[in-house]
Amino acid sequence: MDIVLIALVAFLGSGLTFFSGFGLGTVLLPAFALFFPVQIAVGLTAIVHFLNNLFKLSLVGKHANKNILLRFSLPTIPAAFLGSYILVKLSGIDPLFSYALNGHEYKVEPVKLAIAVLMIVFSLFEIVPKLSAWTVDQKFLPLGGLLSGFFGGLSGHQGALRSAFLIRTGISKESFIGTGVVTACLVDVTRLSVYSSQLSKSTVNDNVSILGIATLAAFVGAYLGNKLLKKATFKLVQNLVAVMLVIIAVLLGGGII
Repeated sequence: MDIVLIALVAFLGSGLTFFSGFGLGTVLLPAFALFFPVQIAVGLTAIVHFLNNLFKLSLVGKHANKNILLRFSLPTIPAAFLGSYILVKLSGIDPLFSYALNGHEYKVEPVKLAIAVLMIVFSLFEIVPKLSAWTVDQKFLPLGGLLSGFFGGLSGHQGALRSAFLIRTGISKESFIGTGVVTACLVDVTRLSVYSSQLSKSTVNDNVSILGIATLAAFVGAYLGNKLLKKATFKLVQNLVAVMLVIIAVLLGGGII
């Protein structure tokens, strides 16, 4: 049952990332966390996330915008390293508060709440008509890269902030996806180099079958998502990003994911 659930989540999450630019790690981490300790779930999710991004890189990497890669993507590397390092050092940080809902206890953590607030703010630029015409000035791209990389390393939730910035740059939907994939690979390599200290070789070997199935399911989802992306309009992509930002922000800020 655990393999089926994780594979299904990986398939659906990977397919969604081709439209929203994020989603796989966000939904896969809670699925892994149902069956593994949190620190192991983070590491296993990062492995599947990275392998899937390499596959997506082969599909759409050629569409990446080189100028944005230099100004946005490169700053994510040192920021992701810093975020990952802080995560390892502060893995036991206490939540702000907890609450019970339908017999389950949910904890509101400082980092996730901060990310949720940022996501809500960015979603307003897609929802509010007067803000929808706003584009990101090139001088703010390094800041966006730093934020995306830092929170990607700190909690694994890099994609939402990355998409919120890239969607406002005026690039095509193909460049939006391609640039996001290259950036995600850079962050994944960086954070995995730090997470590896918390993820033993035996842990990976003991779970190689579930990692393999989850990765294969993610590959299928990415392949189908890439096919469907060609039929989608950029407005659809923008609207989906806005909806996903709000949904994930609420779930993240509420401690549900």
